[in-house]
Amino acid sequence: MTAMISYVEGQKHLDWLALTDALAAGHDGPEADVADVFLYQGDNTLLNRSAWIAGVGLAVKCATIFPANKSAGRPAIGGAVNLFSGKDGVLEAILDFHLVTKWKTAGDSLLAARNLARPDSRKILIVGAGTVGHSLREAYAAAFPKAEFTIWNRSRAAAEALQKAFPDVAIADDLEGAVKAADIVTSATMSTEPLLHGAWFQPGQHIDLIGAYRPDMREVDDTALQRARVFVDSLETTVGHIGELRIPIASGAFHAADIVADYYGLDRFQRQSHDEITLFKNGGGAHLDLMTSRYILEAWRSSG
Repeated sequence: MTAMISYVEGQKHLDWLALTDALAAGHDGPEADVADVFLYQGDNTLLNRSAWIAGVGLAVKCATIFPANKSAGRPAIGGAVNLFSGKDGVLEAILDFHLVTKWKTAGDSLLAARNLARPDSRKILIVGAGTVGHSLREAYAAAFPKAEFTIWNRSRAAAEALQKAFPDVAIADDLEGAVKAADIVTSATMSTEPLLHGAWFQPGQHIDLIGAYRPDMREVDDTALQRARVFVDSLETTVGHIGELRIPIASGAFHAADIVADYYGLDRFQRQSHDEITLFKNGGGAHLDLMTSRYILEAWRSSG
């Protein structure tokens, strides 16, 4: 029987550290085959992201983006993830789109931070108070339970909304000062121009970049990449597709060969010194949706 896993039901059984362990284990096996398909009608989009990993299974993540829904008070993004058995192709589960996306996105960044950030990191800055910012507060607290969190957002009202959900989070008005004071900076904005400057970075920091996902989007400048040791979740889904890397590579300010590793070389995700700056680009990808969906289904089944 096909499992139907809602957002509320799925959330009950999940653990951030266990998810990152599952993502790490997923990269120990064969590399994924991935493909994306986009269909458009006017301003509306249908996105299908597919992945197949031997031993893990197959997944198709379907997302509908209807921007005009916002004005009618309806969600602009909808969708579901179909998870299939790799043995016989049977549909094992249909999972809520937002459940998989939340845990995949923040878990992706947390896996890098567990390997690259200094274990004694105590001050974490979240840049961007949207839905992902809320997820990052949850995820990073699981791995850094003694950390103090600060939020910066262009709109103070959104920052206050996040603070209402997490009263222990402080609000920063000065982005430069907040970056300089942090041990970890995790950024999830919709910026197309760099808002984080490498000149602000301090020795020993870990920088986590999530927001940029299109070829015209960047959250950091060239100096940021030049000062840091750079890592990505997937070379295939980041280098040629996301402006964070594509733009500086095209200009010659940065070179793809300078990327240390992606998750298929997770053993190389290590700090070389206490003072070095590490930078991770979270690009996502259907293979991570597949690994996350498999983890969610197994956690759900284990719960009985």
